[in-house]
Amino acid sequence: MMTVRLIAHTPEPEKVVAAAAKLCYSDAHIEDLLDGLTEEKTAKFLTMLSDLGHASPIEHASFTFGIEGVSRTLLAQITRHRIASFSVQSQRYVRLDDFRYVVPPEIEAIPEAKAAFLASMEETPGAIWTWPTSWKRAARLMAEGMPEKQARAKAGKQANEDARFVLPNACETKMVVTMNARSLQNFFHLRCCSRAQWEIRQLAEEMFRLVYPVAPHIFAKSGPACVSGPCPEGKMCCGKTAEVRAKYAAYKEEAGV
Repeated sequence: MMTVRLIAHTPEPEKVVAAAAKLCYSDAHIEDLLDGLTEEKTAKFLTMLSDLGHASPIEHASFTFGIEGVSRTLLAQITRHRIASFSVQSQRYVRLDDFRYVVPPEIEAIPEAKAAFLASMEETPGAIWTWPTSWKRAARLMAEGMPEKQARAKAGKQANEDARFVLPNACETKMVVTMNARSLQNFFHLRCCSRAQWEIRQLAEEMFRLVYPVAPHIFAKSGPACVSGPCPEGKMCCGKTAEVRAKYAAYKEEAGV
């Protein structure tokens, strides 16, 4: 099951962004930047930035998420968002004898498809970890003069490296992801859309729900593009703009800010 936590963020992110904006539009000195930045004035600066389309100041606020129970398929998609930092559980150093996997909801809903999918997943661990290559490699390394303990450790690591070629994209992974607010806005714009793949859309929606209460003015217009403007998908539009806007309005109401 997908688990998402906001584990760290810039302290007072909106105030930091407002200070950066203040520097851009006034003759304030560095030591004076935070002076007078009340909650009301901070909100005013952020609204101004949004109205002007001046996005660079919000890059000074960053958010770090702990993410678990997502597939390697999702990993391939999220790392396309290049202005972000990723730390991902290694399949080279972490042996996945009994790996967990993500079942797509469309497969989950069809008993025959689910049974075939689960059977395929259950066959994979045996195919990987019963390979006789590990002890054969260790024997070869010992024959070359390597001590037994070192040889077994190296052979096990090499077996893990090769096993990655067999592990499916459904295999679960864990990661820590850090994005600045501007990158997050772009991420939400693209991945909260109903045309995004279901898993990364679910992740994006949960990330939005976590950051909005922390920085409601920064993320006031965040979500899929249709939340704050026309749908950019043209003929591929889902046709549910009103429903999507109501959904994000409910998220914001739920946050209570």
